[in-house]
Formats: sequence, structure tokens, C-alpha cells
Amino acid sequence: MSDRRTYKMNFGPQHPAAHGVLRLIIELDGEEILETDTHIGFLHRSIEKIMESRPYDQNTPYFDRMDYFSMMANEHAYVLSVEKLLGIEVPKRAQYIRVMFAEITRLMNHLLWLGAHGLDVGAMTMMLYCLREREDLLDMYEAASGARMHGNYFCVGGVERDLPETMPQYEPSKRRSKKDLKRMNAPRKGSLLDFIEDFCERFPACVDDYETLLTENRIWKQRLVGIGVVSAERAIELGFTGAMLRGSGVEWDLRKKQPYEVYDELEFDIPVGKVGDSYDRYLVRMEEMRQSLRIIKQCIKWLRENPGPVIAENHKVTSPGREYISTDMESQIHHFKIKTEGYCVPPGEAYVPTEHPKGEFGAYVISDGANKPYRVKVRPPGFVHLAAIDEMTRGHLLADMVTVIGSIDVVFGEVDR
Repeated sequence: MSDRRTYKMNFGPQHPAAHGVLRLIIELDGEEILETDTHIGFLHRSIEKIMESRPYDQNTPYFDRMDYFSMMANEHAYVLSVEKLLGIEVPKRAQYIRVMFAEITRLMNHLLWLGAHGLDVGAMTMMLYCLREREDLLDMYEAASGARMHGNYFCVGGVERDLPETMPQYEPSKRRSKKDLKRMNAPRKGSLLDFIEDFCERFPACVDDYETLLTENRIWKQRLVGIGVVSAERAIELGFTGAMLRGSGVEWDLRKKQPYEVYDELEFDIPVGKVGDSYDRYLVRMEEMRQSLRIIKQCIKWLRENPGPVIAENHKVTSPGREYISTDMESQIHHFKIKTEGYCVPPGEAYVPTEHPKGEFGAYVISDGANKPYRVKVRPPGFVHLAAIDEMTRGHLLADMVTVIGSIDVVFGEVDR
């Protein structure tokens, strides 16, 4: 009989995105992890069920609130599924705006992931650096949609409004000198596209700084290299997607393999890892930020050269323009009916997967011909990745559990909806 004595302990919630509900019951031999039993606590808001009692247009804000680090990326999957059921064509300009904001959202997600991951494993200042750049991205959200986070900007048929020609500016304050105010407002003198372009010019240097601080840092590599290794074959078997799959060396990206919107017209590369450990997943996400910048720059160039409508002219589904709503009573009534009663969608079912910052995010929508969906089901990437924690941490030390959770990039708003 073995003299080996083990004990169990409760671990977590430790990650900031676990919201107090991730409970890991870990069996330990000293500090070595033998087994992990993952308990997803109760964070359930019944989002998918609520959608069955709301007209289609009123459901988009619920998608904002699933993975609230990647708001417009969530909206993207839903509107594409409903558009597939309706069979409507979205204007090209709206598609480019959607793709541009999907990549801005990818930058937002990866910056917050990097900051939180750094905070978890001891690189404390990364959160400060990443939040600094993320503020500019949130300003882009606010300029386009009116909200810093839950934009409700993508809509069935296109986007709610075209990109603004002006940017909000910082106002004089006792806490800022005139020199500081002038410097802060310098990139905000033009349109939103000018502001985004200015960000694209200076952000590569920021990514260089992050990599200088981390990539060859001895402590960073000690915490990440060889931790949570998943082979390419096993990653496919577990259902991994996104950076989790590409970090294991599988070149799979829905934007390339099953292109949607205008991704087939854009040039970008798919970064892949070699070993499948936490360090590879870090490198993949860092390179993804550079590739997102490439995509955004191409979108800016196209949008500057091609003005046009940003929402389909199918007025059974879309509202009249804002200029009509404020001056014409019939248009106001039309807008009110569309936003309150909605529109009937032909019977059928549609599933559209998108390359979300965390992996494959898909919306499965079933219509019975009414103005509300019969069923809505969401395929979140985080739930699948969270299921692999036990396998990824066996044989590692307790401190490595923190690294693996951060490497997964999980948000519980999508795991338990």
C-alpha cells in the first residue's frame, strides 16, 4: 500500500474575469496537482431564454453583455445569423466598418488579457500599459456607437450609423496644463478614421515595448514555458478554437478558412505556435494584435475611398435614416414600429461562426416565422477551453494553475449565460 498522502483544497476564484464563481477543487500531493474538479458557479442570467420573448433587434444588446471584453465581436455572430435567415445583402461599406470594429475589438480583448495575465504571474505594470492603449480603443467605440462598452452598434442590415466626422476632445481642466491638453487633443482634430489611423501608427511601438518587457524576460519564461502543453491532435479532439488551437500549431482561422464579410479581400497572416504551451499562446496573441492592425489599416484605406450607405435599404427590416426620423412623422412611426414590434423572419435555422478574439463564437438562431426567435443558442469558446483545465494542469505545481487560467483567456459572462 502506498504511503502517499494527498489532500484536497478549494482554489479560486482567482482570475478577475471569474466573477467569484469559478471553484476549483484540487487534489494535491504537496504542491503538485494530481486532479482538478472544475465547478462553474451560478452566474446564469438566462440570456438565451430571454431572447425568445424579444423582437430580433432588441436582442443585440444581450450579446454585448456575454463576453463584455469583446462586445461588437459578439454582436457580429448574431446579426450575421439573422441576416442569413432573412437573405438580405449588407452594403459593402457596412461590412468594412464591421470588420474594422471586429479587429478593434480583438485589440481591446488581447490588451486586457495581456494586462490581467501579467498581473496574475507577477508582471504587475503590464496592466497599466495595456489599459493606457485600451482607453483609445474605448474612445473609438464611444465615437461610433455612443457607448464605451455595450455599443449595440452592429444591427441587422448593417451598422446603426456611419462613422462620425469629428472626435470628442478633452476640455480644459485645473488638473491639466495647456501643453498637456494640446498634446492629448492633437490626434482628435479630425474624423474618427483619422483618430484610428493615428492609433495604428503609434500602436506597433507599444507592442514592441510589451515584447521588450516580457518575451525574453527570464521570470516570464519560467512562468509560461512548458506550462499547460496541449498537442495539436489533442487540441482538435478537445474542440479548441482561436489562439488556444493556433498556439498548438494548427493553422485554423475562420477569417481565412471560412471567410465572412470582406475578410477574403484583406491580406493578413495566421500566427501559429510550435509546442502548444502557455508561452506559445502568448506569442500567438501578440502577433494577432499586429495582424489586426494590418486589417484595420486596409479597412481605413477602403472606407476613405468608398463613401456609401451603411445599412440595407430593405425598410421592412431597417429603420429610416436619422435625418428622416427627426423631420417626418411617417418615418418616426416606421422607426417606432421596427424597434418595438420588429419584423417577421422566414421560418428556418441558421448558424454562423465567427473568429472571435477568444475562439469560435457562433449564434444558432431558429425562426418559426414570428417576430421573435423560436430558439437562440450560443457557442462560446470559453466553455470548451475551461473544460480542459484538469488535463492542462496535471503534474504541474499549484502556482501554475494561475498561469493556465490566464492562458485560456476565459470570461464567465459567456461561459454561464
